[in-house]
Formats: sequence, C-alpha cells, structure tokens
Amino acid sequence: MTRHIYQCPLRWSDMDAFGHVNNVVFLRYLEEARIDFMFRLAPGDGSPSFSGGSVVARHEIDYVRPLVHRHEPVTVESWVTKIGAASLTIAYEIKDDEQVYVRASTVVVPFDLEAQRPRRITKEEKSFLQVYVDDSADGGSGALAA
Repeated sequence: MTRHIYQCPLRWSDMDAFGHVNNVVFLRYLEEARIDFMFRLAPGDGSPSFSGGSVVARHEIDYVRPLVHRHEPVTVESWVTKIGAASLTIAYEIKDDEQVYVRASTVVVPFDLEAQRPRRITKEEKSFLQVYVDDSADGGSGALAA
C-alpha cells in the first residue's frame, strides 16, 4: 500500500494560548494534505479527475498528544480506507520521526459544482485512489476506521 506524504510547515499563528497547536488548526493541516493528494497528484495532462469539486461530509479526529511550534514541518501521511460509488474515506496520521500527534479520517464526496449535487467517482479517479487503499481496520498503524 502506498501512502501520500505531505510535509506541513507549522506557523507561529497556529499556537493557542496554551503554547501548542490549536485543535482547529489540525483540520487545516489535514485539508492541505488532502488537497495536495487529490488535486496536485491526480492524473495529469488535462485530466478532469477531482477538479470538479468535492465536499467534506465528515471528519473524525483523535488528538494523541500536543504539538508545540517548531521550525521543522510535521509529516501528514494519507491513505484511502474506503471507496464507495459516490464517496471515499481518507485516513491520516500527523507525525514526525518520534511520535504521532493526530490520527484522523475524512469522508469526501465528489461534487458537481454546476449541478450543485454529489456525483459518482469516475473510473479514472477510482483507479488513482486504489493505489492508496488500505482497508484494514487500522490502516496498518492504529488509524481510525471510518
């Protein structure tokens, strides 16, 4: 199974009054990794895959330990745990070489922006996503099952 790896920089403004990265900011980190995964790495050369829009239907996050600001980025690993006809579930770990800070999952629904309704996952999109599938209960590392 392949995982998408995204190096996410921490910003000074990510910290809250307690000196660690605010829980809401982790959603931004997940979003940055998800967008990098689905749009930048989608099949290229004019392919319409994932370019028509998508919406988040659900987030689930386990905060494992606090993350304090530092100059080194954190790694966000992403993989697919489920591909349905009109939705997919992406699992994540936000971590560094020494520890995991967050385990999370997101249900994403492809969306037709022009028609303003959900759409089915295309064959091309499914083919791309299947490279990243690990449908085991924990994704091989204790991630959330969705």
